[in-house]
Amino acid sequence: MFTILEYKERIKKTKEKMQEAGIEVLLTTNPANMNYLTGYDGWAFYVHQLLIVSLEDEQPIWIGRGMDANGAKVTTWLEYENIIPYTDDYVHSTIKHPMDFVCDIIKSKKLDKKVFGVEMDTYYFTAMCYQQLQKGLPNATFKDATTLVNWVRIIKSDKEIEYMKRAGKIVEKAMQIGIDTINEGVRECDVSANIYHAQISGTEEFGGDYPSIVPLLPAGKKTSTPHLTWTDDRYQNGDTVILELAGCYKRYHSPLARTLVIGNPTTKVKDLADVVLEGINVTLSAIKPGITCEDLEEVWRKTIEKSGFIKDSRIGYSMGLNYPPDWGEHTASLRKGDLTILQPNMTFHMIPGIWYEDFGVEFSESFRVTETGYELLSNFQRELFIKREPLLTIV
Repeated sequence: MFTILEYKERIKKTKEKMQEAGIEVLLTTNPANMNYLTGYDGWAFYVHQLLIVSLEDEQPIWIGRGMDANGAKVTTWLEYENIIPYTDDYVHSTIKHPMDFVCDIIKSKKLDKKVFGVEMDTYYFTAMCYQQLQKGLPNATFKDATTLVNWVRIIKSDKEIEYMKRAGKIVEKAMQIGIDTINEGVRECDVSANIYHAQISGTEEFGGDYPSIVPLLPAGKKTSTPHLTWTDDRYQNGDTVILELAGCYKRYHSPLARTLVIGNPTTKVKDLADVVLEGINVTLSAIKPGITCEDLEEVWRKTIEKSGFIKDSRIGYSMGLNYPPDWGEHTASLRKGDLTILQPNMTFHMIPGIWYEDFGVEFSESFRVTETGYELLSNFQRELFIKREPLLTIV
């Protein structure tokens, strides 16, 4: 995948951020951050695992479940002595906790009086983790470092961009298959199965990975909300269907959303789609280095306001490397008040969907900021897809 030199550069930038924040030791439990710094890749984030990044040490220390230690040896650039497993009696125990083991390792390294950064607001760092660290390291000082590594990740290397473009090719295929197989009488679950096959099989040149979010496929009145998946209901004539998918290659994502109507669209759906599409087109043309996320959102807002529409939620976010349950990086958002300055090789998912009480539409594009403007990570027709002559298809 990436060279050791690239990993070392990532460690260097992370330590610079640590020094700026007054952090001497970073404990990162976010699996995307663990991957970013070491290459570690495995479905082991349902149990406790972390990296210890110390300003004093060249390499991080990986700590995780014993049966996953060989996974760290296979996927990371770390020396084996820096891969330290805990025994299985720590797993889901009511009498001891993996963070007790972490505290013992920290004490053995004489790091227990340092200033620690911990990812307080991540999916993988629990209240019990924090409690046990405080109990086991009474002489330590703790600071919140929730997005410290995430901000290092926000500017991608050329290799990372290459991976995201491959993910873009995969989502083109998955989206086309989804649109092709949605028809009156077809079950939602069968369409999702076809999409999954396309996402994972990838292309003839490269295979796909599991995306961090499942296919989101609300239909009919359920398009009034964006984050519904699928059922075993059959599509009906007149249904509006939203498809929000992603291609994923070596954990790097390229999301894409489109809206489809089976039969003739209602006037309100067509009018809303026209406004959203105009807003995306105008906003994309405004992308360039040096403007802020807030500037970009303002372009969108003023464009749709001319037609009398308002959207009170963000229109996009930085994204790339990640694990379930989200492909977003949890850093920059395209919204009012975010003064993050766009720089080359930042990557965003711009998804200015609009939802009302009984219907909604979504269109999105993933892009990278270039030296002069932007580049889309996938190339897929941007329009309201209409199937005027739905055919019963058995999938």
